[in-house]
Amino acid sequence: MYAGKIASPDSVIENRTFDEIAVGEKASLSRTVTQQDIDLFAVVSGDVNPAHMDPVYAKTDIFHRVIAHGMLGAGLISNVLGTKLPGPGTIYLGQELRFLRPVDIGDTITATLTVTEKHPEKGDLVLDCNCSNQSGVEVISGTAHVRAPKEKVRVSRVELPEVRLTRHARFNALLTETAGQEPLPTAVAHPCDANALGAAVEAANAGLIAPILVGPRAKILKAAEDAKLDISSFRLVDAPHSDAAAAAAVALVRSGEATLLMKGSLHTDEFLHAVLAPGSGLCTARRLSHVYLMDVPGYPRPLLLTDAAVNISPDLEQKRDIIQNAIDLAHVMGIASPKVAILSAVETVSPQLRSTLDAAALCKMADRGQITGGFVDGPLAFDNAVSPAAAAEKGIVSKVAGQADILVVPDLEAGNMLAKQLTFLAGADAAGVVLGARVPIILTSRADAERTRMASCAVAVLIARSQAAIPQKAIGV
Repeated sequence: MYAGKIASPDSVIENRTFDEIAVGEKASLSRTVTQQDIDLFAVVSGDVNPAHMDPVYAKTDIFHRVIAHGMLGAGLISNVLGTKLPGPGTIYLGQELRFLRPVDIGDTITATLTVTEKHPEKGDLVLDCNCSNQSGVEVISGTAHVRAPKEKVRVSRVELPEVRLTRHARFNALLTETAGQEPLPTAVAHPCDANALGAAVEAANAGLIAPILVGPRAKILKAAEDAKLDISSFRLVDAPHSDAAAAAAVALVRSGEATLLMKGSLHTDEFLHAVLAPGSGLCTARRLSHVYLMDVPGYPRPLLLTDAAVNISPDLEQKRDIIQNAIDLAHVMGIASPKVAILSAVETVSPQLRSTLDAAALCKMADRGQITGGFVDGPLAFDNAVSPAAAAEKGIVSKVAGQADILVVPDLEAGNMLAKQLTFLAGADAAGVVLGARVPIILTSRADAERTRMASCAVAVLIARSQAAIPQKAIGV
């Protein structure tokens, strides 16, 4: 007996006791196979057989496709036993299954279980198991042996947890795109700790860069020895301290000996001071700005975030350059007409919020051709920029709202907090690069994962190769 509000049939699970079950009784469930099903199995089992994880390989290996996807049918059978027949309280004793045909992503599999035997001495059942696809073709057959519950159980259905997998697919594709070509000579300023030196070694091992290590020779060698890093094949330029190392690294780029510039274990301000110094040869008419290329789980496209590292409180002219730098990078990344959302706390212009006034002015600058190559809209609150539902709820009609490719923050504090929230709470990957100079500048952090450091180098390599192919359209020139 159950008191209180009667639950809907879909919200409860009720079992069938041994005495209630008759031979010939059936139950079934259906499920459409997704890539996430395969990914979750790989995560739980640690099985990274390419028959599971590589769609191209799986298409050429029928036997392994049967094994790889058979586990989904087995899981569906277990689901029927645990929730329908017999249901809660069932003890799974064993199974004999035969995986007959491949199951592909997109197939809808129906598992049907039929009671064939009852053994009253212990309350055991034998069930025939059949899994068929949407065409009625049998893909799995076999039997299951269970001990049925003796007491009636009726419980609330537990809601499945929402699972979000981070595949790093976009960053992996980025690394693939930049692999197999001549590594670019890269001046690394003051790589005197394990993180900075390790980033250079990782990128070199991946064939992205050919590091030129610039800094105090003794410190660099000691850092390599402590971290057990082999730097014997790298050119080493001795410089007495971090200031001198930054200046010498810039000089290598100015002379053409290096194509890229990379920050080591010195402060960002000190590093960029050398880039901006009179006579550095790296300055252009464009303002330096930092752009994060972010791969955010659940967001359907790459997301560029700017500026979260260089410009503290940019004015209108500086924001124009920040936007143009990001648009130019989006073009390099293959986004022909990027959608630029200028962020604020609200989506309406308010004299009390400078960021909304700047956003309105920047949109008009884009209308007048002072910003080119993308669609610019603002002010937009963060939710209106990335969520079509939020934009629709507010009645915002825009080419940008709900589908932004580029997020432009009001100031460095907002950008830094947003980038770190996406990284540490949403599981996003974030690769950073500084634009606006004559060469891309790789700016990594001590907290960056290896994948992030590698992706930052890969982005810089793509930009440099783009500049070399089309000099007149080089970023920052």
